Amino acid sequence: MDIILTPPIKMMRLNWRNRDQKLMKLHRAEVLKEWDDISEGIGLPEWRLTLCLLFCWIVVFAVCAKGVHSSGKASYFLALFPYVVLAALLIRAVTLSGAGTGILYFVEPKWEMLKTAKVWYSAVVQCFFSLNIGFGSVSMYASYNEFRHNVYRDAMVVTTLDTFTSVLAGLIIFGILGNLADKMNVGVEEVVKYGGTGLAFISYPEAIAKFDRVPWLFSLLFFLMLFVLGVGSLVGLYASLVTVIMDSFPDLKIWHVSAMSALFGFLVGMVYVTPGGQWIFTMVDYFGGTFIFYVLTLVEIISISWWYGLDEICLDIEFMLKRKPGAYWRICWGIIVPCVLLTVFAYFVATLEPLRYLNKVYPSYVIVWGWAVLGFGVLQIAIWMIVEFIRRMKQQECGRCQEFCRYRNFEIS
Repeated sequence: MDIILTPPIKMMRLNWRNRDQKLMKLHRAEVLKEWDDISEGIGLPEWRLTLCLLFCWIVVFAVCAKGVHSSGKASYFLALFPYVVLAALLIRAVTLSGAGTGILYFVEPKWEMLKTAKVWYSAVVQCFFSLNIGFGSVSMYASYNEFRHNVYRDAMVVTTLDTFTSVLAGLIIFGILGNLADKMNVGVEEVVKYGGTGLAFISYPEAIAKFDRVPWLFSLLFFLMLFVLGVGSLVGLYASLVTVIMDSFPDLKIWHVSAMSALFGFLVGMVYVTPGGQWIFTMVDYFGGTFIFYVLTLVEIISISWWYGLDEICLDIEFMLKRKPGAYWRICWGIIVPCVLLTVFAYFVATLEPLRYLNKVYPSYVIVWGWAVLGFGVLQIAIWMIVEFIRRMKQQECGRCQEFCRYRNFEIS
């Protein structure tokens, strides 16, 4: 009987793949308690994950209990602490063997991917998520500024810092994953094949665990940073909801509204800690977290630039900032941004593939619910436009529809 000897490097690669698959199964079976399909429902919430979810919402409520006064104070820690951790991880990452290979994998362009609509769509959506565009947070925080506040400066600073942070995080992550690939004698693509939660809770912790010095400290800092980033992102969305309710019903006490909003968020979030929660999360993220906000942002830029009028909005900005927007901004707002968003969205929809999770296509009845979520979100534009139109017609603020559409009311404080 012939004996086939496996080369050491090939054996290490096989061991890594087997270990990687075991870690993925352990994460799904022991942590998420996840089901292999959703045909029999989503099940009941897993109690340990439910307690973690409850703790997160208690922290968010504590941060926002007094509105922007409390969240503003907490924002110093929420914004600065992640940079402290990123600096520590960067110093450690660049000193690891194989880090250069991982960083090269991160920065090396793959030009053929530019032909794929999904790549452009994902890039646009990532910008929306990263900058919180279309979620209401930017408008909510801006509403507390003075009328002549320099929003141009804020926009430049925020977008520059956001880009810098994204690149910095990418260098750190792929530097550490490059070290893991070097130790396991596998390609970097082998250790980054899991995206999303798989990368954050499987590949990256596995890489940190192989540090020669104090791996527990870097693991603690990494997961603490993830928690702080999650809370910071949620605070902005949560504060937007609280602000809308308080503006509509100013007689309510803000901590009552904050408590009820947090309770509502916790109850909705319990769906995601069930055995079928990741299936629901993927569906809602696809239809509600990307589709809806892409459409809302697209409608917003078209409404402002084409319907309200590019000249009008430029005059408004000049009146507010005492500076006239240049040709670059006019071309971007009036032509480039709307046309690019429309083209990418149309191409993406035309090449749309069935939604999958764990390489399994979603049942048709689940997809129907996803489209219902999308429809409900997009219809808010028409619904509230009609409501506002009727309200103003009753108040006789505008006698004609055309006047309503072009009505502007400046309040200078």
